[in-house]
Amino acid sequence: MATGRHHRPATSRSRGIPEATVARLPLYLRALMALSERSVPTVSSEELASAAGVNSAKLRKDFSYLGSYGTRGVGYDVEYLVYQISRELGLTQDWPVVIVGIGNLGAALANYGGFASRGFRVAALIDADPALTGKPVAGIPVQHTDELETIISENGVSIGVIATPAGAAQQVCDRLVAAGITSILNFAPTVLSVPEGVDVRKVDLSIELQILAFHEQRKAGEELPGAEEEVDPAPHPVSPPAATVTKRETKRDGRDSNRDSGRGTGRDAKRPDSGPDGDLPAVMPA
Repeated sequence: MATGRHHRPATSRSRGIPEATVARLPLYLRALMALSERSVPTVSSEELASAAGVNSAKLRKDFSYLGSYGTRGVGYDVEYLVYQISRELGLTQDWPVVIVGIGNLGAALANYGGFASRGFRVAALIDADPALTGKPVAGIPVQHTDELETIISENGVSIGVIATPAGAAQQVCDRLVAAGITSILNFAPTVLSVPEGVDVRKVDLSIELQILAFHEQRKAGEELPGAEEEVDPAPHPVSPPAATVTKRETKRDGRDSNRDSGRGTGRDAKRPDSGPDGDLPAVMPA
């Protein structure tokens, strides 16, 4: 089987698929896989849209970019859609991945069983702590960061996961890019500077929790008994509450490298050791 480093199919960018559509494809695939496991042969756009959490018109538009329009009165063939979306996402080939930073979250990622079934193979675990060198995590011995470039070269790796403390993240990022890595999943709570052609996605658990806290506080305020608005005798303009803004990744030439700030993941990240032991990020496939 060809690795992702040496065999790249036509990408969604070259096919002209919008980034927002690409971001929804994994949601459709997850819903379709659940139907496949139940041996459901076909599904309507309404049923699949409901399972994926989108409206059916948006789903049909998304699938039109794949050249899949379904059959009137029958719906979509589940197995064929699984194949179509998997191929578009590049999941029909082997993608070797290295995880740098084997703290609590790094170890949890290494133990996650969903990678292999979705086309990702953890090729190596890397950490700067000499005490961890040789220690098996998820059956894979941890290797020292001194060997990072050799590991990437020998395994044909093109995807790197950074789960280090913030202070070490940029240096690790620079070494990954210099060694040939072109895609990075960043869990470190810092903005990474990357050159043109390198994609960075972020996972920040604290931001997601803060957004949930905002909604919880708002719901609690709405549920207060007898709560009534006070009338201000001298109305004056009130500034709206500040919106939560996801800071974009920066490039070395000063431009934004996050071409679609609406992806929902952003590019900053949460330090692994500050989360609960063994927890997986919300971004991981179900």
